Amino acid sequence: MTAVSPLARREARRFHLFVSPWLIGFVLFSAGPILAAVVLSFMQWNLLQTPTWVGFGNYVRMFHDPEFWESIENTVQYGLGSVALGVTFTFLLALLLNQPLRFQGLFRTVMYLPSVVSGLATALLWLNILHPDYGLINKVLASVGVQGPGWLASQEWAIPGLVLMSVWGAGNTIVIYLAGLQGIPKTLYEAAEIDGAGWWRRFWSVTVPMMSPVIFFNVVTGFIAALQSYVLILVMTEGGPGNATMVLGLYIYRHAFVYFDMGYAATLSWAMFVLVIVVTAIQFSLARRWVHYEFK
Repeated sequence: MTAVSPLARREARRFHLFVSPWLIGFVLFSAGPILAAVVLSFMQWNLLQTPTWVGFGNYVRMFHDPEFWESIENTVQYGLGSVALGVTFTFLLALLLNQPLRFQGLFRTVMYLPSVVSGLATALLWLNILHPDYGLINKVLASVGVQGPGWLASQEWAIPGLVLMSVWGAGNTIVIYLAGLQGIPKTLYEAAEIDGAGWWRRFWSVTVPMMSPVIFFNVVTGFIAALQSYVLILVMTEGGPGNATMVLGLYIYRHAFVYFDMGYAATLSWAMFVLVIVVTAIQFSLARRWVHYEFK
């Protein structure tokens, strides 16, 4: 048996000392609540009385709950819309901000500023922007002779209105894109120019493939964030009109802290977990077809 040197023991003690805060935090604030959610999903509990065991009753109830399926549909619609618009818009904006423009630093700062605005301020701002009567967007549309939709007051336009709002505060995504764009070797563009490639060919054959891992990262993290969104939606619509914006996160919140149905809320939380896993797995399976890695 090999003897452990004093230096190795001292380094081991330091390792355990420095890693212990993270372990304690993980057990108390992550692993503990996860295990509690597993147990609660098999119980009925209103926070005041003793929990009662219902077995798979909450899961059976969930599969027969039409509002649950409606919330899933709304969540997927919001996720697809916000990720598609957000990834495309921020990528184009990052391409523009990557050009050698005058006042480039000022433009980058202005584009990043919305991401540090608090959620409540953002919600109040967009409530005014999307207002059907005096909102900025409808006023602009009216100036060119187009009657704007009812946005958050309309069941058909409420989700598109929230998707528009989701682009606000995408400064972090722009920063990630800018870092990726500046990491593309200039020799690739020079070689393409020597071969006679124009702007579009250089963009499509050099920029997009080299940026595909960054785009994929933003798509995956964007979907995970969008599928769990509910705070701004709660402030702006409370799930209405009707149930048009009742996303799964808001449906969980309503059962947990409005109806005090903690067991069913825990069951719905596991449904959200499964939804995130399935969507992420689909993205990874499709990534092999379009994500380019320079070193495989």
